[in-house]
Amino acid sequence: MVARRTCGFVMPDGQSCRAGPQRDRPYCFAHDPDRAEEAAEARRLGGLRRRKEGTIAVAYDLPGLESVEGVRRLVQIVVTDAMGLDNGIARLRVLLAAALAAAKLLETGELEERLALLEAVQRHPDSPAVVFPEERT
Repeated sequence: MVARRTCGFVMPDGQSCRAGPQRDRPYCFAHDPDRAEEAAEARRLGGLRRRKEGTIAVAYDLPGLESVEGVRRLVQIVVTDAMGLDNGIARLRVLLAAALAAAKLLETGELEERLALLEAVQRHPDSPAVVFPEERT
């Protein structure tokens, strides 16, 4: 069995830091006294990134990528921004990728609607037999 090295820092509660140390140093990046300024700057930048992420989400009205609506909104933002770019291969690639994503989202949305209708029919057996009237033969 190979022993795993850990950071030599001891926390105020007496437990050792479980992070791996840097190469040729006894401490991890966060606890290395020789790199304290760099670690403080990294923590500061991490906080700025989280704040910036929240600001951008509000500015772009981006609800997140956990729903079809959120992904649709992101595709819409990408297309709008790409339309302002100079004509070129990069712009064309972005627009094609956005078109493919939009087509997939439309398909997914349609399938969700159809599934919801089928589930509603299953819950209410006395509903009409034709669920999708446009598909009558």
